[in-house]
Amino acid sequence: QVQLVESGGGLVQPGGSLRLSCAASGSIFSISVMGWYRQAPGKQRELVATITSSNMRNYADSVKGRFTISRDNAKNTVYLQMNSLKPEDTAVYYCNYNHYSDSYWGQGTQVTVSS
Repeated sequence: QVQLVESGGGLVQPGGSLRLSCAASGSIFSISVMGWYRQAPGKQRELVATITSSNMRNYADSVKGRFTISRDNAKNTVYLQMNSLKPEDTAVYYCNYNHYSDSYWGQGTQVTVSS
C-alpha cells in the first residue's frame, strides 16, 4: 500500500502562483511514475503532468510553459509549481503514484483561481 498526502492548494488571483506537494509513504518502489491530475466541477478528471523516476516529464497542452513538475526521490515527494494561473485552472488537484499495474491516489487539494 502507498499513502499520498497533498498540500499547497488554496485561493490565488489570476496570474499568481502556487506550489503543490505530494508526499508518498508506504511500499514505495524506486521505479515509478508520479503525477498530478485535476477535476473541475462537472468535468472528468484530466492529466496535468507526470514524471518518471528518471525525470522524464509529460504535460497537458493546457499547462505547458506555465506548470513545472519535479520530484525528490530521496523524500518520495513530487511537486507541481504552477505559474501564471488562470481561472480555468480551478479544480481539485490529485496526486497519483503508479508502479506497473498498481495505482494510488491522494485525497485531493483544492486550487481556486479567482479575483
